[in-house]
Amino acid sequence: MTRVHAFGDDALRDDDTVGLVARLKARKVSPGELVEAAIARLEKTDTELGGLAYAGFEQARREAVTRREGYFAGIPTLVKDNCDVAGMPTQHGTDAFTARPAEADGDFARTYRATGMLVLGKSQLSEFGFSAAAEHPRLGPVRNPWDTGYSAGASSSGAAAFVAAGAVPIAHANDGGGSIRIPAHACGLVGLKPTRGRLPQDALHRQMPVRIVADGVVTRSVRDTAAFLRESENHYRRLDLPPIGDITRPSPKRLRVAFLTSVAGRSATPEVREQVLATAALLEDLGHHVTEVPEGQAPVASTFPDDFLLYWGFLALVIVRSGRWTLDRSWDASRCDDLTLGLARHAARRLHRLPAAVARLRASGRRTRAFFAGQDVVLTPTVAAPTPRIGYLDPTQGYETVIERVLSWVAFTPLQNATGDPSVSLPLATSAEGLPQGMCFSAAPGAEATLLGLAYELEQARPWARIQD
Repeated sequence: MTRVHAFGDDALRDDDTVGLVARLKARKVSPGELVEAAIARLEKTDTELGGLAYAGFEQARREAVTRREGYFAGIPTLVKDNCDVAGMPTQHGTDAFTARPAEADGDFARTYRATGMLVLGKSQLSEFGFSAAAEHPRLGPVRNPWDTGYSAGASSSGAAAFVAAGAVPIAHANDGGGSIRIPAHACGLVGLKPTRGRLPQDALHRQMPVRIVADGVVTRSVRDTAAFLRESENHYRRLDLPPIGDITRPSPKRLRVAFLTSVAGRSATPEVREQVLATAALLEDLGHHVTEVPEGQAPVASTFPDDFLLYWGFLALVIVRSGRWTLDRSWDASRCDDLTLGLARHAARRLHRLPAAVARLRASGRRTRAFFAGQDVVLTPTVAAPTPRIGYLDPTQGYETVIERVLSWVAFTPLQNATGDPSVSLPLATSAEGLPQGMCFSAAPGAEATLLGLAYELEQARPWARIQD
């Protein structure tokens, strides 16, 4: 096992983001010192992890010496390389074109930076976020800091790898089929996908027929995620959603929790099912009312996996055929990886089925809203099996091989992207290989406060392992 982290006795120490904010406010450390420590840590760990898509270090150094407003003023961070940041290219994890520096911040980065964050660069992702592992044919894979022989998950792979390794305390991530929660699972982090519309989005994500993508962060503590959502709400507030507010402690409310380990014909491995049962037992010990959802009674249509795959393929098809106009005139679709091209072919052959699939995906929230009338939270494994080794999801193996492996592994996360429900992965278990294993908790739209209150309680009851220990 090769474990990689950069925790040490520099300005960042092993503080989480909220801890660093307290030290900044007490003037025990400066933004410049935090930026320099984060740059050194990124340079140290990127050689082995491969998670940095673009280094904007000089830009961050300049910004560190100017006065910034916001709760997170002076906190170093990364933005995932599918969101625009002024002065930085947005490459989307692909070799199919050459991105030019963005002229302005996208809608998400504008809000993110308004909280005071200092962006050091861009984190790597799988090509256009389609795969659950980032294994770039030219650049190589993004590796898991807990053991570099394993995947860091995806698509927010670089973000999760660097937060887990201590290079930055918090990083932007987004989730279109599990892409916050899956790498949070793999790297032992808190990864919360917010309710659809909770945070602003760049135009590319906002204009989708079904808005499956949600932006957020990956962090090492529940309080960091809660603070980020609170501060974002101060800058962007959707009036049709209940406010999250300032969640700082466990909720005293005892919840109705349903759990399941099979969905739409795919089941967790025996090892992962046992971990879910252990989590359910912990919830019962804490006084929550826990029930198992029998196989076949999950709030998801039997058509959902095929519908989601077709929609996923449609997004790939749009990119492949329109990249020259929507991305850059240097676009060369032949340089996309086999998974992207395979998804596009899958959709092209089934376009006549797309309208009905989109209609069913848009209607999927009705099932979960009815389900949440009788339950507060649903517990599932984040993924159906332990994190795979590097190479298992290598896109050069061919589409049919990789897509079946992806779908089997990420069986549980895509539902909330279709419904828009909030969902959080917490690193409550450990695999037989000694890697983090996530447990996923989902709730009704707008119920992030419920998930955060429960997450605080579980973090106290079963503190998760730290990579530096």
